[in-house]
Amino acid sequence: MSLITSKNPSTQAINNPPIHWPSLITLASTVTLLHLLTNGRYGFHRDELQFLSDARHLDWGFVCYPPLTPFIQHIGLALFGVSMVGLRLFSVLAQAAALIATGFMARDLGGGRLAQFTAALAVALSPVPLFNGTEFQYTSFDFLWWILIACFVIRLIRTQDPRWWIVIGAVVGLGLLTKYAIVFYIAGILIGLILTPARRNFLSPWFWCGIVIALLMFLPNFLWLIHHDFISYHFLQQIHIRDVRIGRANGFLKDQFLVCTNLFAAPLWLLGLAGFLLNRRYRMLAFMYLVPLALFFFGKGRGYYMAAAYPMLMAMGAVMGERWLPTLPRWARRTTTTIFFSGLALIGAYIITVVIPLASSGPLRDFALKRNGDLREEFGWNDLVHTVVQIRDSLPPDQQAHLGIATGNYGEYGAIEILGAPYGLPQPIGTTNSEYLRGYPTPQPTTIIVIGNRPDQVNQLFTNCRLAAHNTNAEGIRNEESQFHTDIFVCGPPRLPWSEIWKNHQDFG
Repeated sequence: MSLITSKNPSTQAINNPPIHWPSLITLASTVTLLHLLTNGRYGFHRDELQFLSDARHLDWGFVCYPPLTPFIQHIGLALFGVSMVGLRLFSVLAQAAALIATGFMARDLGGGRLAQFTAALAVALSPVPLFNGTEFQYTSFDFLWWILIACFVIRLIRTQDPRWWIVIGAVVGLGLLTKYAIVFYIAGILIGLILTPARRNFLSPWFWCGIVIALLMFLPNFLWLIHHDFISYHFLQQIHIRDVRIGRANGFLKDQFLVCTNLFAAPLWLLGLAGFLLNRRYRMLAFMYLVPLALFFFGKGRGYYMAAAYPMLMAMGAVMGERWLPTLPRWARRTTTTIFFSGLALIGAYIITVVIPLASSGPLRDFALKRNGDLREEFGWNDLVHTVVQIRDSLPPDQQAHLGIATGNYGEYGAIEILGAPYGLPQPIGTTNSEYLRGYPTPQPTTIIVIGNRPDQVNQLFTNCRLAAHNTNAEGIRNEESQFHTDIFVCGPPRLPWSEIWKNHQDFG
């Protein structure tokens, strides 16, 4: 039975092979173990420090993102404390679930053991999924929601059971509470419905129930956005302008091959895209890929934004490949599979050495740090905290009693709040992202340790400033902090009232 020509939903549902649990569980467990063994190296990333800070100030929304990811991190703090391995566990489990869901998609499309394992392996050895397991980021969960939506859409089409819209709506709701960029994927779902036979779902009450569920889940955050004058929109707008200006949106199409996927998996996902386009029944999935691709491309989005759309293409490509291989002579089958899996493994090994912190020192660590800016951003935060503690301890008791710590970015803010808590450092003062919404301290400090600002900025804001120390890291790693935010000052009170400073210093970063 050909996947492309089959038109009988009930027949394909009956003939679908079973899910091959051993291979999928083994693969997911291997990836999980790899992350658990390496996620305790180096330190927190600056983005993780922001999530940790926001997790201690729960709300229905934050300037940078919706509330779900900080809420998950809040649970992590309650369970594990400030543990890198523990707090990153949620990201690791999300990636393991994504691999299994990819195998499920291949199975629901008619794929057997080879197709299920191939699709999941191609995702497991791709850069973005591997990176998503190394840090606690909203991209880790956003990646999973996209895949689960595709998985449930395939199940909906295969079974012709409209009740799957309830599950799809719930996952869409989780997506809206995780990262706003999922609206581009939602656009692909709606256009796919309109332009394919799946449009009959518009007549189903289950479809509209799914929409209601998604909107109800998103409603608290939407009300928060209204209350805060859609501050997240203004944040995203400015960050997008910055990214385009400094070239982060360049190479979008190249990134689809080198960042979103394993390069050797390109034939697999291209075959899968062709398979969805040629298959009238499943054509909706092609639009779920092509629409966000076009929107991100013309809107100058960053290349990795599309990463979560590839597992469904991998699944279809693996199924088609599994059905095509038996048509080849035996020698051709062996040659094809050997070349494909060897290439996939070699590229995957290179990606692992770049993305995963395999070594604490030596050539392997240096190899990764030279090529991975995110890993370099995990160094120096404990050094910063220790330096600030030393400055604090060197001050006279009356100054220590009325001390404030002003930070220049969210990484510094999170480091002082989270990593500085055991040393009794005061709650930091910051105007970046959601820090701004927390306001300035009361009572107002009269001695300020200022981090992350240039001398001219410091002297413009505060009185009687002196250079107290330099911010470095013990390993000598060159990153944003060690290159651009090296000076730490001790100052007197601000030149203007804190209320006036707050009116003019709402920063996005």
